[in-house]
Amino acid sequence: MFRLLLRSQQQLQSVAAVESTFGLMDDVHTNVIAGLAMDDGETIVAWLPEAEVEFGPSDFVPAAPPRTPKAPRLPVQAFPRIGRSFFDDPDVTVIGPDGKRLRARYIGLDAVTGLSILQLANKNATTAAVIKNEPVNAGEVVLLFAPEPVPNSRTMLRGSLYARIGAIEGKVQNVTAAPSGEIARFKVSAPKLSQANIGGVAINEAGETLGIVDGLEGNEASILPAASIKRAAQRVLEQQASVPRPWLGVKGEAVSALKFDDIVNHGWEMNRAAALAGKHRGIMLTSIVPGSPAERAALRAGDVILKVDDKDIQNADDFTWWLEQAGPSRSVEFTVARPDNPAEAPLNVKLSGKFDPNPNFNEWSRFPAPKGFSLIEQGIETIALQPFVASQLGTTAGLLVVYVDPVTAAFDAGLQAGDVIQSINDKPVTSFNFATQPDSFTFAVVRNKEKLVVKVPAKKP
Repeated sequence: MFRLLLRSQQQLQSVAAVESTFGLMDDVHTNVIAGLAMDDGETIVAWLPEAEVEFGPSDFVPAAPPRTPKAPRLPVQAFPRIGRSFFDDPDVTVIGPDGKRLRARYIGLDAVTGLSILQLANKNATTAAVIKNEPVNAGEVVLLFAPEPVPNSRTMLRGSLYARIGAIEGKVQNVTAAPSGEIARFKVSAPKLSQANIGGVAINEAGETLGIVDGLEGNEASILPAASIKRAAQRVLEQQASVPRPWLGVKGEAVSALKFDDIVNHGWEMNRAAALAGKHRGIMLTSIVPGSPAERAALRAGDVILKVDDKDIQNADDFTWWLEQAGPSRSVEFTVARPDNPAEAPLNVKLSGKFDPNPNFNEWSRFPAPKGFSLIEQGIETIALQPFVASQLGTTAGLLVVYVDPVTAAFDAGLQAGDVIQSINDKPVTSFNFATQPDSFTFAVVRNKEKLVVKVPAKKP
């Protein structure tokens, strides 16, 4: 919730009061969202855009090995709920097609697709028909299911929740093929589309489930197909935790989109530049992020990646697709052409992972407003606490940690969401000098009303 506020237009700088506004000791519900039940009888896949914000990355480890998911099933509705303790693991209520309420646990987010994976407390608690990787053709009629407003005439009783699912008829406009030959996604045009349709389920005229709506542009909905949903579920279930998007740390352009002079300006001799441009394949790297997997693998601006694990790369979509299939923390082999070497060469690269590869934080989300660096650059998101709220958390005024990036030194050092930072390097947070970055941070924090010290090496800009 606080992370959403940081990204909102409210320009949140600090939390001054809690009880009357947020009611942290009460249950908090998100919107009702449609989802798919997998045929293992216990796994639910749903689009919960605030899941990682509310829940944080899951580190749940099961007592038994995770099950491999098979095909998804017909729609159910899921709505997550923060438990009675503000920073406890959340529980989730799932309403099956028969209206029965089922307890489930949030397992994690798949950052590639944006889908969240839930597991029911009781296996085989819901039943539905198995869905397959159905073919999708332009012009085909599709029904988009999503929650719609409930008439106000119904009396709302305390403790009751009413949900209504409606269907909008649309037509498939175009189908985008993945380089593997399967469907990468498809778009459906329909009247009266709204943000409520995101997360809804797409079904064909035969009643077969085709995918989940994951985006909206005008009167067109973007649909994530069944094959991608299955892979998302498998990635999260294998880890029993949130799975970040694979990260290489480069910027680049498809060679086919570059002008001849652009290639020469990146260090290529004219004859070789002409030969490279004539083949219309590969991604030319234009910049490398310091400290990234690309830099560690000695990739350089001007290099051209021709293949990923023997798969030819024609454009940026091909490149992104094969990296996503490889997954984070995996090694891939690039075939690289370099401006200073006439021979193509294999290069092994171990990918990293990021949940927010391009965060778009506003300056006001940093505290205090820094002239040099910010805690966000260290993967730490915070909100200032006023004394009244701090006293409820058993501490004095400081910085409430609302998120720690799982692929940072701060996360490895044990800093957690819910910690309250009281001082940095023995200086109160209100007087700490953000103009210059130290080599390391020593955070004095309060966690569950206990004082701790967390030492974190600084991430260099």
